[in-house]
Amino acid sequence: MAKPRNCVIVIPAYNEAENLGQVIPEIITYISKIDSKFRIIIIDDGSTDDTASTITALAKKYPQIVGESMPRNLGKAAALKRGFALAEDLGGQIIIMMDADGQDDPAELETLIGKIDEGFDLVTGARYTRNDRFIKRTTSRLYNRTTSMISGVKGKDFNSGFKVMRLSVAQAVGSMMYGEMHRYLTVIASWFGYQITEVHVTHRKRLLGKSKYGIARFWRGFIDLVTIRFLLAYESRPSHLIGAFGVLSLLGGIGILGYVSVLRIFFDATIGNRPILTIGVLLTVVGIQLLVFGLLAELQVFMRHRSNDVKTRSLNK
Repeated sequence: MAKPRNCVIVIPAYNEAENLGQVIPEIITYISKIDSKFRIIIIDDGSTDDTASTITALAKKYPQIVGESMPRNLGKAAALKRGFALAEDLGGQIIIMMDADGQDDPAELETLIGKIDEGFDLVTGARYTRNDRFIKRTTSRLYNRTTSMISGVKGKDFNSGFKVMRLSVAQAVGSMMYGEMHRYLTVIASWFGYQITEVHVTHRKRLLGKSKYGIARFWRGFIDLVTIRFLLAYESRPSHLIGAFGVLSLLGGIGILGYVSVLRIFFDATIGNRPILTIGVLLTVVGIQLLVFGLLAELQVFMRHRSNDVKTRSLNK
């Protein structure tokens, strides 16, 4: 008999009415063998087909299902963020991410959850062999290599939507689930200090319908990777980045102004009409501004930490 684990499966769905009717019963068949207290949360991300009514029908048939509709299509990250919040409200201890297109094989759930039992905090079902179009497979390989190189986190399938994590991981990364940031959930968890790993899983063909993602997601994803790298690396020390550019600009400006000053004083050269003078003044002004911005950013960080410390002391009294 399956023991209670408090697993909650979060499934974002956008125009997946034709797949949910097949995907959900299969998932229930496998998860019920692992956990007697499982729940399934299906988030309708502003679908324009019959996804909402399909979820309602499934919830009536299976009491373990909770459905919710977003006001409009806000994206997978927003749907996951809402799903994580609902999972916490339901008392979930192990949070499972799955897609609604049927490509994630629920037979792999036992293996993934087993890795959590071994001590890992987040486990990714890595699709080493993908049942997708050539262009999608190619851009995915490029995306994964780029992500690993820039982030410094080892992995071969960062964007897999088949993940199992502890509640603490979902709580930590939930605040950063916006835009396209769900693609970097593994990277964020690793930078937060959680133990992550990958497990090779079977990747099946999509049941019905067409994929909602195009090649443009690679470029959006790259921009988001640079953003997340900045946020996590300099969140507590913004002046280290802003100030560094400020110092370089200031030194460059001072060097140029020093050079034109020597020309004017010792060689009696006319410098008022020289573009290099304007460049020197501009670099100096920009350098000073960047240094001031860096200090203001540090002040904001200091005030935030101070406010948090005051709240913590108040709660401990």
